[in-house]
Amino acid sequence: MPELPEVEVCRQGISPHILEQTVSQVVVRNAKLRWPIPETVQSMVGHSVHAVERRSKYLLIKFSHGTLVLHLGMSGTIRVIEKNTPVAKHDHFDLVFSHGKALRLNDPRRFGAVLWFKDNIDERGLLSKLGPEPLSDDFTYGYLFNKAQNRKVPIKTFLMSNPVVVGVGNIYANEALFKAGILPTTLAGTISVARFDQLTDIIKQVLTAAIAQGGTTLKDFTQADGRPGYFAQELFVYGRAGKQCYRCQTILEEVRQSNRSSVFCPSCQTD
Repeated sequence: MPELPEVEVCRQGISPHILEQTVSQVVVRNAKLRWPIPETVQSMVGHSVHAVERRSKYLLIKFSHGTLVLHLGMSGTIRVIEKNTPVAKHDHFDLVFSHGKALRLNDPRRFGAVLWFKDNIDERGLLSKLGPEPLSDDFTYGYLFNKAQNRKVPIKTFLMSNPVVVGVGNIYANEALFKAGILPTTLAGTISVARFDQLTDIIKQVLTAAIAQGGTTLKDFTQADGRPGYFAQELFVYGRAGKQCYRCQTILEEVRQSNRSSVFCPSCQTD
Protein backbone atom coordinates (compact mmCIF):
# COMPACT_ATOMS: atom_id res chain seq x y z
CA MET A 1 0.00 0.00 0.00
CA PRO A 2 1.48 3.39 -0.92
CA GLU A 3 2.40 5.28 2.22
CA LEU A 4 2.82 9.01 2.83
CA PRO A 5 6.27 9.31 1.17
CA GLU A 6 5.02 7.51 -1.95
CA VAL A 7 1.99 9.78 -2.21
CA GLU A 8 4.13 12.87 -1.64
CA VAL A 9 6.56 11.70 -4.34
CA CYS A 10 3.55 11.24 -6.63
CA ARG A 11 2.35 14.79 -5.83
CA GLN A 12 5.77 16.22 -6.60
CA GLY A 13 6.00 14.15 -9.77
CA ILE A 14 2.68 15.17 -11.32
CA SER A 15 2.61 18.83 -10.24
CA PRO A 16 4.94 20.28 -12.91
CA HIS A 17 2.92 18.58 -15.65
CA ILE A 18 -0.58 19.68 -14.64
CA LEU A 19 -0.27 23.00 -12.78
CA GLU A 20 -2.00 25.83 -14.68
CA GLN A 21 -3.03 23.35 -17.38
CA THR A 22 -6.61 23.26 -18.69
CA VAL A 23 -8.70 20.10 -18.62
CA SER A 24 -10.03 19.21 -22.07
CA GLN A 25 -11.66 15.87 -21.25
CA VAL A 26 -12.56 13.64 -18.30
CA VAL A 27 -12.63 9.92 -19.09
CA VAL A 28 -14.30 7.49 -16.68
CA ARG A 29 -13.92 3.89 -17.82
CA ASN A 30 -14.99 2.28 -14.55
CA ALA A 31 -16.82 4.37 -11.95
CA LYS A 32 -17.00 1.55 -9.40
CA LEU A 33 -14.08 2.31 -7.10
CA ARG A 34 -14.24 2.49 -3.29
CA TRP A 35 -16.99 5.02 -3.84
CA PRO A 36 -18.63 5.58 -7.25
CA ILE A 37 -16.92 8.28 -9.28
CA PRO A 38 -19.51 11.09 -9.39
CA GLU A 39 -20.74 12.48 -12.70
CA THR A 40 -19.80 15.93 -11.40
CA VAL A 41 -16.15 15.23 -12.28
CA GLN A 42 -17.12 16.37 -15.78
CA SER A 43 -17.37 19.92 -14.42
CA MET A 44 -13.55 20.14 -14.57
CA VAL A 45 -13.62 20.40 -18.38
CA GLY A 46 -12.54 23.87 -19.43
CA HIS A 47 -10.98 24.73 -16.08
CA SER A 48 -7.30 24.94 -15.05
CA VAL A 49 -5.47 23.37 -12.12
CA HIS A 50 -4.52 25.97 -9.51
CA ALA A 51 -2.72 23.76 -6.98
CA VAL A 52 -1.75 20.16 -6.27
CA GLU A 53 -1.69 19.41 -2.55
CA ARG A 54 -1.66 16.39 -0.25
CA ARG A 55 -3.43 15.67 3.05
CA SER A 56 -2.37 12.36 4.55
CA LYS A 57 -2.62 9.94 1.60
CA TYR A 58 -5.17 12.03 -0.32
CA LEU A 59 -4.10 14.05 -3.37
CA LEU A 60 -6.01 17.32 -3.70
CA ILE A 61 -6.11 18.78 -7.21
CA LYS A 62 -7.60 22.23 -6.82
CA PHE A 63 -9.57 24.29 -9.32
CA SER A 64 -11.23 27.70 -8.91
CA HIS A 65 -14.64 26.03 -8.62
CA GLY A 66 -13.84 22.89 -6.60
CA THR A 67 -11.36 20.16 -5.69
CA LEU A 68 -10.66 16.73 -7.18
CA VAL A 69 -9.69 14.29 -4.42
CA LEU A 70 -7.71 11.18 -5.37
CA HIS A 71 -6.69 8.23 -3.22
CA LEU A 72 -4.50 5.36 -4.44
CA GLY A 73 -6.09 2.74 -2.20
CA MET A 74 -4.14 -0.50 -1.79
CA SER A 75 -2.53 -0.74 -5.19
CA GLY A 76 -3.30 2.33 -7.26
CA THR A 77 -0.84 4.28 -9.38
CA ILE A 78 -1.06 7.66 -11.05
CA ARG A 79 1.04 8.60 -14.07
CA VAL A 80 1.36 11.52 -16.41
CA ILE A 81 1.23 10.12 -19.94
CA GLU A 82 0.59 11.19 -23.51
CA LYS A 83 -3.17 11.38 -23.92
CA ASN A 84 -3.21 8.79 -26.74
CA THR A 85 -1.28 6.18 -24.73
CA PRO A 86 -3.04 2.79 -25.20
CA VAL A 87 -5.35 1.87 -22.35
CA ALA A 88 -4.17 -0.95 -20.10
CA LYS A 89 -6.15 -3.23 -17.84
CA HIS A 90 -7.39 -1.42 -14.71
CA ASP A 91 -6.94 2.06 -16.24
CA HIS A 92 -10.14 3.46 -14.74
CA PHE A 93 -9.82 7.25 -14.98
CA ASP A 94 -8.10 9.87 -17.15
CA LEU A 95 -7.85 13.61 -16.65
CA VAL A 96 -6.89 14.87 -20.12
CA PHE A 97 -5.30 18.28 -20.60
CA SER A 98 -5.22 20.62 -23.57
CA HIS A 99 -1.41 20.39 -23.86
CA GLY A 100 -1.67 16.72 -24.82
CA LYS A 101 -0.89 15.06 -21.50
CA ALA A 102 -3.20 13.01 -19.32
CA LEU A 103 -3.27 12.03 -15.67
CA ARG A 104 -4.19 8.34 -15.55
CA LEU A 105 -5.29 6.28 -12.56
CA ASN A 106 -4.68 2.54 -12.63
CA ASP A 107 -6.15 0.59 -9.72
CA PRO A 108 -6.30 -3.22 -9.91
CA ARG A 109 -8.09 -3.70 -6.59
CA ARG A 110 -10.38 -0.68 -6.99
CA PHE A 111 -9.91 0.45 -3.36
CA GLY A 112 -8.88 3.91 -4.55
CA ALA A 113 -11.10 6.95 -4.89
CA VAL A 114 -11.89 9.74 -7.36
CA LEU A 115 -14.17 12.34 -5.77
CA TRP A 116 -15.26 15.87 -6.66
CA PHE A 117 -16.15 18.51 -4.09
CA LYS A 118 -17.55 21.83 -5.24
CA ASP A 119 -17.62 23.59 -1.87
CA ASN A 120 -16.84 21.68 1.33
CA ILE A 121 -13.80 19.52 0.56
CA ASP A 122 -14.55 17.40 3.64
CA GLU A 123 -18.28 16.90 3.28
CA ARG A 124 -17.74 13.13 3.55
CA GLY A 125 -15.71 13.55 6.74
CA LEU A 126 -12.59 12.04 5.18
CA LEU A 127 -10.16 14.63 6.52
CA SER A 128 -11.68 16.09 9.68
CA LYS A 129 -10.63 13.22 11.96
CA LEU A 130 -7.03 13.06 10.77
CA GLY A 131 -4.15 13.89 13.07
CA PRO A 132 -1.34 16.31 12.16
CA GLU A 133 1.03 15.85 9.27
CA PRO A 134 4.29 14.43 10.69
CA LEU A 135 6.40 16.84 8.63
CA SER A 136 4.38 19.90 9.63
CA ASP A 137 4.91 22.41 12.46
CA ASP A 138 1.88 20.87 14.22
CA PHE A 139 3.85 17.70 14.97
CA THR A 140 5.76 19.16 17.90
CA TYR A 141 7.72 17.95 20.90
CA GLY A 142 5.33 16.77 23.59
CA TYR A 143 2.51 16.03 21.15
CA LEU A 144 2.92 12.23 21.06
CA PHE A 145 3.54 12.06 24.81
CA ASN A 146 0.33 13.95 25.54
CA LYS A 147 -1.68 11.81 23.13
CA ALA A 148 -0.30 8.61 24.67
CA GLN A 149 -1.31 9.33 28.25
CA ASN A 150 -3.31 6.43 29.72
CA ARG A 151 -3.17 4.60 26.39
CA LYS A 152 -2.69 0.85 26.79
CA VAL A 153 -1.99 0.08 23.15
CA PRO A 154 1.35 -0.97 21.62
CA ILE A 155 3.42 1.95 20.42
CA LYS A 156 3.44 0.71 16.81
CA THR A 157 -0.37 0.51 16.74
CA PHE A 158 -0.48 3.97 18.33
CA LEU A 159 1.80 5.49 15.68
CA MET A 160 -0.24 3.97 12.85
CA SER A 161 -3.50 5.50 14.10
CA ASN A 162 -4.53 8.29 11.72
CA PRO A 163 -6.32 10.29 14.43
CA VAL A 164 -2.96 10.44 16.28
CA VAL A 165 -0.69 11.28 13.34
CA VAL A 166 -1.12 10.64 9.63
CA GLY A 167 1.23 8.89 7.29
CA VAL A 168 3.28 6.73 9.66
CA GLY A 169 2.37 3.47 7.96
CA ASN A 170 3.70 0.00 8.60
CA ILE A 171 7.03 0.33 6.81
CA TYR A 172 8.03 3.61 8.39
CA ALA A 173 6.71 2.74 11.85
CA ASN A 174 8.98 -0.32 11.83
CA GLU A 175 11.96 1.76 10.76
CA ALA A 176 11.37 4.65 13.18
CA LEU A 177 10.96 2.37 16.19
CA PHE A 178 14.17 0.53 15.30
CA LYS A 179 16.13 3.76 15.09
CA ALA A 180 14.60 4.93 18.39
CA GLY A 181 15.44 1.64 20.11
CA ILE A 182 11.82 1.03 21.10
CA LEU A 183 10.14 -2.37 20.88
CA PRO A 184 6.95 -2.26 18.77
CA THR A 185 5.08 -4.03 21.58
CA THR A 186 5.90 -1.43 24.25
CA LEU A 187 2.72 0.21 25.57
CA ALA A 188 2.45 3.80 24.36
CA GLY A 189 1.42 5.11 27.77
CA THR A 190 4.64 3.87 29.39
CA ILE A 191 7.07 5.80 27.19
CA SER A 192 8.72 8.92 28.64
CA VAL A 193 8.38 12.38 27.17
CA ALA A 194 12.11 12.39 26.32
CA ARG A 195 11.82 9.15 24.34
CA PHE A 196 8.74 10.45 22.55
CA ASP A 197 10.53 13.66 21.60
CA GLN A 198 13.41 11.60 20.22
CA LEU A 199 10.90 9.47 18.31
CA THR A 200 9.28 12.62 16.89
CA ASP A 201 12.62 13.67 15.40
CA ILE A 202 13.27 10.19 14.03
CA ILE A 203 9.85 9.95 12.36
CA LYS A 204 10.52 13.25 10.59
CA GLN A 205 13.97 12.05 9.51
CA VAL A 206 12.73 8.68 8.22
CA LEU A 207 9.89 10.18 6.19
CA THR A 208 12.04 13.03 4.84
CA ALA A 209 14.68 10.53 3.68
CA ALA A 210 12.02 8.37 2.01
CA ILE A 211 10.60 11.33 0.10
CA ALA A 212 14.06 12.51 -0.93
CA GLN A 213 14.95 9.09 -2.30
CA GLY A 214 11.75 8.60 -4.23
CA GLY A 215 9.54 6.51 -1.99
CA THR A 216 9.81 2.86 -1.06
CA THR A 217 9.91 0.27 -3.82
CA LEU A 218 6.69 -1.71 -3.56
CA LYS A 219 5.45 -4.01 -6.29
CA ASP A 220 2.25 -1.98 -6.59
CA PHE A 221 3.84 1.49 -6.62
CA THR A 222 5.61 3.45 -9.31
CA GLN A 223 6.39 7.12 -9.52
CA ALA A 224 4.50 9.47 -11.81
CA ASP A 225 7.12 8.94 -14.51
CA GLY A 226 7.07 5.16 -14.13
CA ARG A 227 10.34 4.81 -12.20
CA PRO A 228 10.20 2.88 -8.91
CA GLY A 229 11.36 4.37 -5.63
CA TYR A 230 14.70 3.45 -4.13
CA PHE A 231 14.33 3.90 -0.39
CA ALA A 232 13.79 0.15 0.11
CA GLN A 233 17.53 -0.32 -0.31
CA GLU A 234 18.05 1.36 3.06
CA LEU A 235 15.41 -0.36 5.19
CA PHE A 236 16.91 -1.64 8.44
CA VAL A 237 14.18 -4.00 9.63
CA TYR A 238 11.03 -4.02 7.49
CA GLY A 239 10.87 -7.22 5.42
CA ARG A 240 14.09 -8.56 6.98
CA ALA A 241 12.76 -11.00 9.63
CA GLY A 242 15.21 -13.86 10.19
CA LYS A 243 18.16 -11.87 8.85
CA GLN A 244 21.00 -10.27 10.79
CA CYS A 245 20.63 -6.78 12.22
CA TYR A 246 22.87 -4.38 10.33
CA ARG A 247 24.02 -2.84 13.62
CA CYS A 248 24.69 -5.80 15.93
CA GLN A 249 24.26 -8.93 13.78
CA THR A 250 21.51 -10.28 16.07
CA ILE A 251 18.81 -12.16 14.17
CA LEU A 252 15.77 -9.94 13.61
CA GLU A 253 12.47 -11.21 14.98
CA GLU A 254 8.88 -10.74 13.84
CA VAL A 255 5.50 -10.46 15.55
CA ARG A 256 2.02 -9.79 14.16
CA GLN A 257 0.22 -6.69 15.34
CA SER A 258 -3.23 -5.83 14.02
CA ASN A 259 -2.58 -8.21 11.10
CA ARG A 260 0.61 -6.33 10.22
CA SER A 261 4.20 -7.54 10.38
CA SER A 262 6.40 -5.92 13.01
CA VAL A 263 10.09 -6.70 12.63
CA PHE A 264 12.55 -5.71 15.35
CA CYS A 265 15.99 -6.35 16.80
CA PRO A 266 15.78 -7.87 20.30
CA SER A 267 19.20 -6.40 21.12
CA CYS A 268 18.89 -2.87 19.72
CA GLN A 269 15.25 -2.42 20.74
CA THR A 270 14.94 -3.06 24.46
CA ASP A 271 12.25 -0.67 25.79
